[in-house]
Amino acid sequence: MAAATRSCRPWGSLLGLIWLVSAAAASWDLTSLRCNFGSFCECDFRPDLQGLECDLAQHLAGQHLARSLVVKALKAFLQDPAPTKPLVLSLHGWTGTGKSYVSSLLAQYLFRDGLRSPHVHHFSPVIHFPHPSHMERYKKDLKSWVQGNLTVCSRSLFLFDEMDKLAPGLIEVLRPFLGSSWVVYGTNYRKAIFIFISNTGGEQINQVVLEAWRSRREREEIGLQELGPVISQAVLDNPHHGFWRSGIMEEHLLDVLVPFLPLQRHHVRHCVLNELAQLGLEPRDEVVQAVLDSTTFFPEDEQLFSSNGCKTVASRIAFFL
Repeated sequence: MAAATRSCRPWGSLLGLIWLVSAAAASWDLTSLRCNFGSFCECDFRPDLQGLECDLAQHLAGQHLARSLVVKALKAFLQDPAPTKPLVLSLHGWTGTGKSYVSSLLAQYLFRDGLRSPHVHHFSPVIHFPHPSHMERYKKDLKSWVQGNLTVCSRSLFLFDEMDKLAPGLIEVLRPFLGSSWVVYGTNYRKAIFIFISNTGGEQINQVVLEAWRSRREREEIGLQELGPVISQAVLDNPHHGFWRSGIMEEHLLDVLVPFLPLQRHHVRHCVLNELAQLGLEPRDEVVQAVLDSTTFFPEDEQLFSSNGCKTVASRIAFFL
């Protein structure tokens, strides 16, 4: 199998440091804004759906369902010149399956400046909401932040990472922004995109995929109708999830639940070859095999799914080069 080359659009190494840097650097600097027409401006919003589809097809291993759902939802949303509500996606799955990677690609292919765009806002519980005792202040700040940025640019992307570590109740301040009202707090917000990311539902997704494998069903036969209910129930049952007892769930304000399936050995191999290509290296069988041999798989009997997905592939490659 030849190493994949990235021909869709220039891109750096797989997530890693740039994602963390973009999270810490999420600041609103009025002097950097490029638009002067308030809520009606498009700012540096330059969607490239063809490039996004190409990149997802080449580099997102083992996620036929997530790829299809994200692209379909995004196309429908962007083709509507006057959407009645923002696009709200909730990404769920085991660690290392590509949730953050897909989110970063959306920023890269929707905004000219990608993750550096002043209209891409990434929130992390550890960085932005670390102290439960400050929750009321966080609620006020978050509401003001979203409202202020949507006033400046209606085409904004808000990413909320690790929702399973976010204090329940905080995200409720976003509920008025996620529905179908035309104006909230005097702000036009219907063209915004909200993405929520969590591992919640990962175990349930894994079980469905494992049972399908044991029944000799093709992985590609697994659909949202099978996974959606178990993901929703996992969220509703998790008192540590940001959507626990949330009106956002009760009012069905999430447009699409996007499941990320656990990765098998050949998917991890695909990730290794992609990373070698990113480094400008030819595929080396001994390196690929060494990374696979150092990867832990589960369940114990079948040894079917990677415990960390492709999350540690880059560091393992560096170790074996």
